[in-house]
Amino acid sequence: METLADYYGKTLKFEKLFNYCPGCGHGIITRLVAEVIEEMGIREKTMAVVGIGCGGFSHHYLEVDAIEAIHGRSPASAIGYKMALPDHIVFTYQGDGDGSAIGLHELMHAANRGMPITTIMINNSVFGMTGGQMSPTSIPGQVTATTPKGRDVSLHGYPILVPEMMRAMKGVAYLARESVVNAKSITKAAKSIRNAFECQIRGLGFSFVEVISPCPTGLHLKVADAYKYTATETLDYFKPQIFKNALENDNEI
Repeated sequence: METLADYYGKTLKFEKLFNYCPGCGHGIITRLVAEVIEEMGIREKTMAVVGIGCGGFSHHYLEVDAIEAIHGRSPASAIGYKMALPDHIVFTYQGDGDGSAIGLHELMHAANRGMPITTIMINNSVFGMTGGQMSPTSIPGQVTATTPKGRDVSLHGYPILVPEMMRAMKGVAYLARESVVNAKSITKAAKSIRNAFECQIRGLGFSFVEVISPCPTGLHLKVADAYKYTATETLDYFKPQIFKNALENDNEI
């Protein structure tokens, strides 16, 4: 009798080790991106531009061409590619450290410019790859490797609300914050990712989706507890919502 392991061994090619930690939300989000690309039939003309950090592993599990940009420079690289091949679909997949720390200026200028590219920024509120240090998005009171007594806003400042900073930019066509803390939120995240790609396809402007994701390793919590913490504490500060949706006003709908 053929075992399940035998079946998968014959039908699937495992060319890369799985780099995400157990319970990491990156695995869910990477799959959502892959499913949306496949459902929309755009795989053959899609380019992923990944940043440095845990999110940089995402292209290992996507059957699309990819560019690894230097730290924080994914939006600039994506703009260059889109200008050279405007009929291609270009997206960046970045973590909150890559997107809201060293790369914040690149991200803001890409958004303000209104270039039809898409950014998926995963916010797990820590620098996960380098040991769980405080990120620009670590929430008040959050204990990290560099804030053992919790983030003190009087000392460290407030967590950065990236979509809120983009909201007034006329070049931004789709702007949302989602999460993957439960089945309902995953469904909403998939819809926003699809809408972001759809805005790019229609040439409506820059599209951005921030996805709040648990990092059990960085939070030093068991997987179930990390999801509970993210669903309550993190989402209390980073509230999921759709800020802008140019699709609602597009005559092609």
